[in-house]
Amino acid sequence: MEQFGPGLAVLLGLVEGLTEYLPVSSTGHLILFGYWFGFTGNMAVSVEICIQLGAVLAVVAYERTKILSLLSQANQERHSLRRHLQTLPPTSSLTDLLRTSAGTHHHLWFLIGLGAAFLPAALVGFLAHEWIEEHLFSPRTVALSLIIGGIMIFIVETRPKPVRCTVLEHIGLSMAVGVGLAQCVALIPGMSRSGATIVGGLLLGLDRKVATEYSFFLALPTMLAATGYKFVQSYHLFSAQDVLSLVLGLVVSFLVAWAVIAAFLTYVKRHTLKVFGYYRVVLGTTILFVV
Repeated sequence: MEQFGPGLAVLLGLVEGLTEYLPVSSTGHLILFGYWFGFTGNMAVSVEICIQLGAVLAVVAYERTKILSLLSQANQERHSLRRHLQTLPPTSSLTDLLRTSAGTHHHLWFLIGLGAAFLPAALVGFLAHEWIEEHLFSPRTVALSLIIGGIMIFIVETRPKPVRCTVLEHIGLSMAVGVGLAQCVALIPGMSRSGATIVGGLLLGLDRKVATEYSFFLALPTMLAATGYKFVQSYHLFSAQDVLSLVLGLVVSFLVAWAVIAAFLTYVKRHTLKVFGYYRVVLGTTILFVV
């Protein structure tokens, strides 16, 4: 079995950075590369999940200005809502106030919605992650998931839904929960977290660029929780040398993911996702014949 070291760490970091934010499944690709290089077992699963932290930090770096602005404006809107609640007459309807707030305090409700979107996959993943890792982390599962996900991309892009939201900060609570439920599908290796959330956003009426960028933002709590939990659970598997190799892989995935994020956001402004659907189906079919 291949030992985890700097060379393998760089390769896995490269694969992670290239695939995390494209609708092709980074976990699926990491599983396939691990299988081909003989890097399997608990250590491999831990590395494949923990190395995603580099891609998470790439989103923070790329969207840093928007993130800081979002947090600042959401905090201002929180204070505004709190003042309204304190001066609310006894006869007033709290429901009406919250409904009005949702239509005016967009940044605050965007963050609330982001938290709500994170919860479904977090809950299902927490309850089922051991079963998923034991039974679904295999090339055959990845192959079937790639094909199914590719077909879903074809269907959604061939018959697009009317666009209802073209501004990221205007994504409401109901849309956010819908995207969060779609993200649960990505717990199956090969389905793709970004693919599931982008397709889910398109089905709910998000503009393609907005759906893509929201997928990036939803990755922050989702992947931070997954990588943090996995590292705490499996840190005993890593030697000091393994940790250094993992850090190298994180740096590579960070740099590559940053470039991919910029390129992908530019791409989706002018093109559909069909090319990724073709790629998924071809790759998935090839894997089924090879493994």
